[in-house]
Amino acid sequence: MADSFSVEVLTPEGPVFQGELEQVSTRTEVGEVGILARHIPMVARLVPAELRLYKSENDVERYAQGEGWLEVFANRARVLIAEAIKPEDLDVADLRQRLQDAEQALAEAEEGSAAAEQAEREKARCEAFIQIAENR
Repeated sequence: MADSFSVEVLTPEGPVFQGELEQVSTRTEVGEVGILARHIPMVARLVPAELRLYKSENDVERYAQGEGWLEVFANRARVLIAEAIKPEDLDVADLRQRLQDAEQALAEAEEGSAAAEQAEREKARCEAFIQIAENR
């Protein structure tokens, strides 16, 4: 059995997970990251992606994570994210409609505007969540 460490996954709605894990795997702005016990301290911005919580090699909880932050310090990890949705709870039809709406908003927004940035973020979220739902 691998070493474990303390992990908290928090959303605005409340805790999603609090306990000991062997590994946390997710995606940051600069790429995929896997956190194990005694990981070096770090803070990273998280992007919409699949969050995997490894209780053991064969026991993994998966979530579609929204944007947020990952903090690792003193053999603890804290994942602060806008949302955490189990893949089976994702509504692909709704996500596809929201993706179309985001693409339309992006096409209509002035380049570099706040509206364009928001549409780009929603587009990235929908694309990531659709991929997670389809790869269950």
